[in-house]
Amino acid sequence: MKIISAPALIDFEKGRVWPRDKTRAKLEQVVKWPPGMLAKLSAGTQAPTIGAKEGPDDTAELLGRAVIMAAGPVLAAVNRLPGDGDPGFCERARVVLADMRQLEALTARAVRSSQGSPGVIKLLREIRHRYDALMARAAAAPGATLGQRLYTARHGAALSVAEAAGALDVAPGVVVAVESEQQVPQEYRRRMEALIEDLTG
Repeated sequence: MKIISAPALIDFEKGRVWPRDKTRAKLEQVVKWPPGMLAKLSAGTQAPTIGAKEGPDDTAELLGRAVIMAAGPVLAAVNRLPGDGDPGFCERARVVLADMRQLEALTARAVRSSQGSPGVIKLLREIRHRYDALMARAAAAPGATLGQRLYTARHGAALSVAEAAGALDVAPGVVVAVESEQQVPQEYRRRMEALIEDLTG
């Protein structure tokens, strides 16, 4: 709806930013809250119910709407990426993949709280499918990161995070960290390079 970008919405939900008055007013309008409700929530007031519903369903409905709003710009950014050989592809792909990881986590949370809403489940499936495809593109491009190559090799071998961690003799969190482009000790990186070589031949 062009009210707020996907990254800004995620940052707002995590409490890292506070949108402008005009943006907050539009968000309140979308979720049918009275003007100024977000400011009241920030001050500790309990959120009002949406329509006639009460209780946990409100949160599920609101979260479902939020992920649908957030997904549009992120998936559009995937479509706008240049070709794999473009000099700017790797850096732009890294940014989009980071947004997709945040979107996937938010959508998975919405699925858990929405009692299996078909629309949200379908969206989660599409996000994961698009993420896998973009990771494979990035892993094959010049300048691919260790995380992109590990993720793609692991998926190609049908290894879960836990299984890859076992093969590497590291905690599962280390695999997740690398695939999320976080730094890990050089010794772990050497093991991962060796595993990628083993998995890809």
